[in-house]
Amino acid sequence: MKNNSLLGVFLLCCLTGVALAAEVSGKRLAAADGEPGNWLAHGRNYGEERYSPLRAINVDTVDKLGLAWSFKYPLDRVVEATPIVVDGVLYTTGAYSMVFALDARTGQLLWDYDPQVWRGYQGRGCCDAANRGVAVWGDKVYVGVYDGRLEALDSKTGELVWSVNTLIDAERNYTISGAPRVVNGKVIIGNGGAEFGVRGYITAYDAETGKQAWRFFTVPGDPAAGDESETITMIRKTWFGDQYWKQGGGGTVWDSMAYDPTLNLLYIGVGNGSLWNYKLRSQARGDNLFVSSIVALNPDTGKYVWHYQTTPGDAWDFTATQHIIVTTLDIDGKPRRVVMQAPKNGFFYVLDAATGEFVSAGKFGEVTWAKGIDPQTGRPILDREAADYWTDSDPKTVFPGSQGAHNWPPMSFNPQTGLVYIPQQVTMEYFVPLESPSTVQTGVPNLGLEIPIVPETLEGIEELAQVYRGNLVAWDPVRQEARWKQPYEHIHNSGTLSTAGNLVFQGTADGRVVAYAADSGKRLWERSVSSGVVAGPMTYAVDGEQYLAFNVGWGGAFPITFGALAYRTGVVPDSRLYVFKLGGKAPMPPVRRRELQPPSPPPVTADAAALAEGKSLYNNHCGVCHGLSALGSDIIPDLRYLAPRQHEEFLPIVFGARSHKGMPPFGAILEPAQVEQVHQYIISRSHDWRQELLKRSTQREQATR
Repeated sequence: MKNNSLLGVFLLCCLTGVALAAEVSGKRLAAADGEPGNWLAHGRNYGEERYSPLRAINVDTVDKLGLAWSFKYPLDRVVEATPIVVDGVLYTTGAYSMVFALDARTGQLLWDYDPQVWRGYQGRGCCDAANRGVAVWGDKVYVGVYDGRLEALDSKTGELVWSVNTLIDAERNYTISGAPRVVNGKVIIGNGGAEFGVRGYITAYDAETGKQAWRFFTVPGDPAAGDESETITMIRKTWFGDQYWKQGGGGTVWDSMAYDPTLNLLYIGVGNGSLWNYKLRSQARGDNLFVSSIVALNPDTGKYVWHYQTTPGDAWDFTATQHIIVTTLDIDGKPRRVVMQAPKNGFFYVLDAATGEFVSAGKFGEVTWAKGIDPQTGRPILDREAADYWTDSDPKTVFPGSQGAHNWPPMSFNPQTGLVYIPQQVTMEYFVPLESPSTVQTGVPNLGLEIPIVPETLEGIEELAQVYRGNLVAWDPVRQEARWKQPYEHIHNSGTLSTAGNLVFQGTADGRVVAYAADSGKRLWERSVSSGVVAGPMTYAVDGEQYLAFNVGWGGAFPITFGALAYRTGVVPDSRLYVFKLGGKAPMPPVRRRELQPPSPPPVTADAAALAEGKSLYNNHCGVCHGLSALGSDIIPDLRYLAPRQHEEFLPIVFGARSHKGMPPFGAILEPAQVEQVHQYIISRSHDWRQELLKRSTQREQATR
């Protein structure tokens, strides 16, 4: 894909009336509520409320919504971006960090930019080749690239202005999926990779030149190299042994950020530890700061101001990288500036924005790991019997699981109702500790635990699916209680948008976009779309007409890793941007759903021992992308359905023959004999699945006679 020419963009803009420049400043962002027609930042305003003052689409008119236009992405892969709209131009991203500028009225492509990410880099990330969007500042558009670059593009043409490599160690498994933020002329970006053994940090760059302004490490590194700051010296006291820095430590800032311009504080959400296993990581001692914490920084200098740790010594992947909202609440009869978050661990937190003081917490999800939050200290009351798998190496089933009670899909806050709308979900995990840590390797998860187990039969999957359910929860952050809930059959539903029209919008994993009354939860409008929806919706106005935008494209950690559950949604890869308006007449794109046909695998030639070894190798090296237990949802190819030629070429494919198409090369990690063991395991699972589908088909036929 190449950028459209400058002349072509100029002519198109003249014909359509779209402004050539998108000038965004800190003053405009701080006063975003005064520009309800624009969506200037990731969460619309600096506080990331994801609330729109627009009200033309409301409870009385929402049933008149029709499609205004749609845009087909060139890759049918995960789409997680919230679009930015500035003065009639919409900026969004697709898979592998591709950027698109569109006429917000018509969907006409103005320019596009492909950073040319090597598809084989896919294996370095835990959670698909996702990108959550761009930032716009001045005359530039900024994108974090999957392979670790941060790039600035000309907002008029899409031409590359500057590019910097944000990685501190190219040998480690760093990726970028989050959207950058721009504060006081500095572009700020974090990274991912804790599951694969990296050290977390966040970096600020000069928005005009790309020169590094500051870097803040979230966990300590090799003590022999010295501490980068007094803050690192402080937090090192909360870590023990030497495995934490050898394994990277984790603490990646892979998504959430928010900013308060009055306090001039930047809030970042910090991820899980590396390893997950608390005993192997830090001898089961210490809080391991700043793992699973909200940290406030001075955005001009990157200096530490305060922190609050949601899960001290996190041992369950309970990241605090979920959406952060900064707003004002009426608490004890007085307005108080607060930070709010609903992280993976299942508790909703309200903190003082200026000091980080604990205000309150309430249980919004299914939780067994803690009995509650101590109201005096703000620390969780750990239920060791239910959650401590490390002391006696006794496996435990814990709620929530690694997918969390709320993952990255953003929540929203409506100041009219006073409610926060959370994409809540019920998940669990069976934690089985390993006795010793593994060596950090390229593209190999390193948790200090056995890879999660999922059922291998249809009956087992259906039984597990009764647990894994989603809800849209309207949460009162002052009373710390739910006002209403809307249940879903699946987890991994989209982020939410609330509006002055008394509406809440959300997309679903099974391919729907829905509107609810914000005060009561009554469902008012629904449309089926071409794939699953995970991105946060947004709304904007051009020439006085309100539009509603949903990015659609199934993918992310849950669909590719937990294919055993995700396949039940029936959705197929089909990535598009849908934009609705009142009275819209554009035809809806066709909706397809997956139809399972029994595979036709070759015979199994391995014995039971080789199949057992193949299963272990598969889950450790392949399951994170192709689905644990070789149960895929076909976002990334479902290996049970390999064609005869693919079986014949299995070894070359695994060794890198298709790295340009996204299949990472494993030739440096696996021996040919091991690859064949993996191959035989996949063939055996294909036979198992074929028999189950045929059995289920026979049962249906008998039931209809």
